[in-house]
Amino acid sequence: MNQQPNNPLHGITLEKMVTDLSETYGWKELGEMIRINCFRVNPSVKSSLAFLRKTPWARQKVEDLYVVTLRERKSPPGDASPGQD
Repeated sequence: MNQQPNNPLHGITLEKMVTDLSETYGWKELGEMIRINCFRVNPSVKSSLAFLRKTPWARQKVEDLYVVTLRERKSPPGDASPGQD
């Protein structure tokens, strides 16, 4: 088995990403963040997966947002960047 310790998406399915993002942001906000119709018109996990599996650029946007969301969850609240007093 190929280990990928620096890949935050290793072992995470597209279905989990879409489900987590829709639960975190809601379909409306998700559709505003990533402007694709599968999140804006009658959204569902199933229809989103069908579109994202066929559309690499859209899938990349979902993966990018998921990584940002993971980082935000891991950083402690009120954690400021160094040098920003």
